[in-house]
Amino acid sequence: MSNPAIQLTDVQKTYHDRGVVRGLTFSVAKGECFGLLGPNGAGKSTIVRMILGLISPDAGRITVLGEQVPARARLARAGIGVVPQVDNLEDAFTVRENLLIFGRYFGLNTRESEEAVPSLLEFARLEGRAESRVADLSGGMKRRLVLARALINDPQLLIMDEPTTSLDPHARHLIWERLRLLLARGKTILLTTHFMEEAERLCDRLCVLENGRKIAEGAPNALIDSQIGCDVLEVYGGNPLELRAIIEPHASRIEVRGETLFCYAPDQAAVRLRLRGCTGLRLLERPPNLEDVFLRLTGHRIDA
Repeated sequence: MSNPAIQLTDVQKTYHDRGVVRGLTFSVAKGECFGLLGPNGAGKSTIVRMILGLISPDAGRITVLGEQVPARARLARAGIGVVPQVDNLEDAFTVRENLLIFGRYFGLNTRESEEAVPSLLEFARLEGRAESRVADLSGGMKRRLVLARALINDPQLLIMDEPTTSLDPHARHLIWERLRLLLARGKTILLTTHFMEEAERLCDRLCVLENGRKIAEGAPNALIDSQIGCDVLEVYGGNPLELRAIIEPHASRIEVRGETLFCYAPDQAAVRLRLRGCTGLRLLERPPNLEDVFLRLTGHRIDA
């Protein structure tokens, strides 16, 4: 990959003798959406802070938009827009005022900021709320405003840390729509998330993390095909250990988590036939997903 937007090489970070990021290497190509996928505590936010130059790695090398970080982080940040995990808007100010104030942080004069505001409001679907106080906005509106604010300097790279956490499904889908529009405009996005659906819908490639280590990397569909490669039958009810013994001859792999049995089998019809005589069961057959990949690689679900 020539001239990547982001390059990490053997990066390490330790807090209180605990490895938070351990020998991490990955590249983000210009114009792609690259996801950091993992549970809370996997190291995602620490990675973002190092990329922004807010904290220094203990070892390794980081390059962002051609600049060495943290040594030249200020230059790199001039081309970056950031959507933090927690909204940090000025509640007492209006939507328009929040955008204008943020423009000053990037050295924009009043005229330049005012010229950018109408298109940003349109992008965020907040045209009718320009003079509303932020405190009066819904959670989804605030997230869209944070996204619009991150675009005030027309950045090459957007870094988004858990952008849809706490949003309802409708608001989440609206954010996803806006992000796809940015990708169509040629922006580069680094996205941290623990939502599997979000990663599958948005990311061209992703890095799956656990305990600060990379456990897999690739396109979502490629990871699903290589790690799973067949439909999944979820079995609810009955005794999972007894059911496991019944269907094991037809399964390539079986996972039992709590009261749920996950059966991975090329021939799900044969598995269903074996279960036909068992009463009180509920069966759900579905395509494999990234949750199954994480379960296979780590032995537990991402929210465990």
